[in-house]
Amino acid sequence: MPSEGRCWETLQALRSSDKGRLCYHRDWLLRGEDVLEECMSIPKLSSYSGWVVDHVLPHTQENPSPSETSSSSRSASALDQPSFAPRSPVRSLSFSPASPATPDGTKGKHESQHTEPMVLQSSRGTKVEGCIRMYELLHRMKGTEGLRQWQEEQERKVRALSEMASEQLKRFDERKELKHHKEFQDLQEVMEKSSREALGHQEKLKAEHRHRAKILNLKLREAEQQRLKQAERERLRKEGGQARLRALYALQEEVLRLSQRLDASDPHQDPLKAGLSAFRTRGNQLCGLISGIIRAASENGFPTAEDHAAAERALQEMRDLLTNLQQEIARACEDKRRQDEEEALLKRQESQTQQGPEVHKESPAPSQGPGGKQNEDLQVKVQDSTMQWYQQLQEASSQCVLAFEGLTSSKDSQAKKIKMDLQKAATIPVSQISTIAGSKLKEIFDKIHGLLSGKPVQSGGRSVSVTLNPQGLDFVQYKLAEKFVKQGEEEVASHHEAAFPIAVVASGIWELHPRVGDLILAHLHKKCPYSVPYYPAFKEGMALEDYQRMLGYQVQDSKVEPQDNFLKRMSGMIRLYAAVIQLRWPYGNRQEIHPHGLNHGWRWLAQILNMEPLSDVTATLLFDFLEVCGNALMKQYQAQFWKMILLIREDYFPRY
Repeated sequence: MPSEGRCWETLQALRSSDKGRLCYHRDWLLRGEDVLEECMSIPKLSSYSGWVVDHVLPHTQENPSPSETSSSSRSASALDQPSFAPRSPVRSLSFSPASPATPDGTKGKHESQHTEPMVLQSSRGTKVEGCIRMYELLHRMKGTEGLRQWQEEQERKVRALSEMASEQLKRFDERKELKHHKEFQDLQEVMEKSSREALGHQEKLKAEHRHRAKILNLKLREAEQQRLKQAERERLRKEGGQARLRALYALQEEVLRLSQRLDASDPHQDPLKAGLSAFRTRGNQLCGLISGIIRAASENGFPTAEDHAAAERALQEMRDLLTNLQQEIARACEDKRRQDEEEALLKRQESQTQQGPEVHKESPAPSQGPGGKQNEDLQVKVQDSTMQWYQQLQEASSQCVLAFEGLTSSKDSQAKKIKMDLQKAATIPVSQISTIAGSKLKEIFDKIHGLLSGKPVQSGGRSVSVTLNPQGLDFVQYKLAEKFVKQGEEEVASHHEAAFPIAVVASGIWELHPRVGDLILAHLHKKCPYSVPYYPAFKEGMALEDYQRMLGYQVQDSKVEPQDNFLKRMSGMIRLYAAVIQLRWPYGNRQEIHPHGLNHGWRWLAQILNMEPLSDVTATLLFDFLEVCGNALMKQYQAQFWKMILLIREDYFPRY
């Protein structure tokens, strides 16, 4: 609409007018000044009028425009009118920062062209306008100064920031270089650490490998030992089984022989026919029992100890059966003889009453037993002289123990150390004797002989002598004899060939130190009483374990060792004894007799054959004894030895 366009033009014209371009302060009312007061007050010049005339009017008068002349003429005419206040023409200047003055103090042409003449205002307005212009000038100067200071400050800040940035860049470069150096050092340390760890891990793996190899070697050695032990046990089991099987065959042969004797007993007396039939029936049952045991043992491989015990009980029952039968036959014969005598006596009395004269007749001689011989019982007890010799050796051993009791019971550390050194010096050389010792036997013998002679010997890196303690000699003699017997109990029992090197050293020591020989016999008799030979009797009130220990069994925690182990130990000790009585030290005096020679072996063989045989024990000892020294006895006694062998075969075996 045309009216709207005129409104915008009006507003634009008002904005372009002098008052539209004036700046007003909003805090005038706050200072209590009345802006419209000058409209009602009398116009008067302001104190700043001079400044306006000096600074404003000269510029307006230099270039008066036609409009200004007309306006001045109008203002002059207006001055004559009392109703209008005189106005001084003031050039409209733009003091805004957008149109500042040039440095040479001249105004721009564009600004001068747009100046318009202003009417002279009242003193209040002039004062206000002067204040405004002065404030604007001050503000512009302050702004210029502030801008300059700000620019200087910014330049300083820029320089400071630049320097700081340069320093920071340097520090950054230094930190970066330091970081790179540290990273390189860390990387180098990590590499060194990893290399050390790798070396350590490699060493650890090597150690583990060595440890595992050692464990594997130990396991292989243990497995080999287990295999050898298993093979040894299997061999011993087979040997024991074969021995028991042979014993079973021998028992069967004995039972059959006794059965034949039962069948051969055929008395003509009618009262004994029924009893004889019962004896024969029981004998046949016993023969069938033993045959069944042998058949079952053959099927299972080897007979057990229970089978052997059952066969022995059957044999003993057969012997008792035959003995009872012989007793019955003897009683029947005695009753028949008495009956015949009574009948003869009655006939004589009748004949005497009939004939009168007395007729003297010889009475018949008493009849002998069946076969014309009387069985002699075997000995159960040892001979008195042998028993006395056995007791003397045990008493000597007890006195030797009492002699060094002070050394063994001493709590002094020095005495204990001496005791341990002496024991090692006495026992270690004996343990080193083996079948592969060779020339070391003489070295071992000299070491033992030197120790017993009071000379210092080396043991465990120290010098040891029996003279270090008054009881040292007794202690060494006792421990040495004990070690010899223990070697027979353990080493010889496992390796029969070890009996000869151990026996030759023991025999040489026995010749030079007879007391050691007596202690060896005492230990041997105590651990193996059958080497006396002596069968300890069970006494009333004696504990079963004590009696078993007297028989030579090892009892631990009320458990008796197996029979196989017992026989193995007894075999080892009797083999050592059989080797000692036939061997002599080759470097000794050959003119002297053996301190315990083959005559003692012959005595032992004769006495054990005169005693009641024990199950398993007697057969084992006889076999081992004859296997070791049978050849030496044959060379020594010749025909007498073969008579002894025939006696064992023809007389002793049937008793067993």
